[in-house]
Amino acid sequence: MTITAFIGFTAAFCTTFALVPQVHKAWTTRSTADVSMGWIAVLALGTFLWFVYGIILRDAPLIAANGISCALSLVIVSLKLRHR
Repeated sequence: MTITAFIGFTAAFCTTFALVPQVHKAWTTRSTADVSMGWIAVLALGTFLWFVYGIILRDAPLIAANGISCALSLVIVSLKLRHR
């Protein structure tokens, strides 16, 4: 693995798993009152577009990070819609 790939995967790990505590909290408390729908919707769209961009470039860190981030964002969106 090159140093560039290592940096990419490390950055991907950090930014992707930053959403995990929010997903966990929303899932366990069934409360998303403190989560802005605008913020999470824009984040989900942005990570989806980065995911598509990664596919076009065939860039593994972009694909991995943004595929997972988009999925986590969509979990929060669905919980936000379910627990209004």
